[in-house]
Amino acid sequence: MRNFDLTPLYRATVGFDQIADLMDRVSTTDQTRQSYPPYNIEKTADDAWRVSIAVAGFSSEELTVELRANELVVTAKKEADDSEVKYLHRGIATRAFERRFQLAEHVHVTAANHENGMLSIDLKREVPEALKPRRIEIASSGVKESPKIEAKPVN
Repeated sequence: MRNFDLTPLYRATVGFDQIADLMDRVSTTDQTRQSYPPYNIEKTADDAWRVSIAVAGFSSEELTVELRANELVVTAKKEADDSEVKYLHRGIATRAFERRFQLAEHVHVTAANHENGMLSIDLKREVPEALKPRRIEIASSGVKESPKIEAKPVN
């Protein structure tokens, strides 16, 4: 894979730091992408989403959901198993993990639910009133229009 140097982009733009950081992060990610645990991202409304993560074998107390600077971080740590269980086959992975999701501006977590081995995290974009587009009324200045001069055709 080819590596791109995005340093000139940082020097030539103002206010696009997040886009440049995202492009830099995507271009430098390791080829071995994390695949555990599996997850889905659903669009539930125009400005709402749900992230569903398969967390079979974990209790709610072993899961942590945090929102840090436009990043959703889900971590899980399995408590030490003190039981004397001897497995013939162990196919349910309960290894610790940390999964990160980059969120757009003004996207907030509204709810998190752990049920039947699935962790569902609801997200919603809530743009503050101050940042929403607003219509500006144009007031007339009360200046009288100048009289119109009729043009006469010239031969």
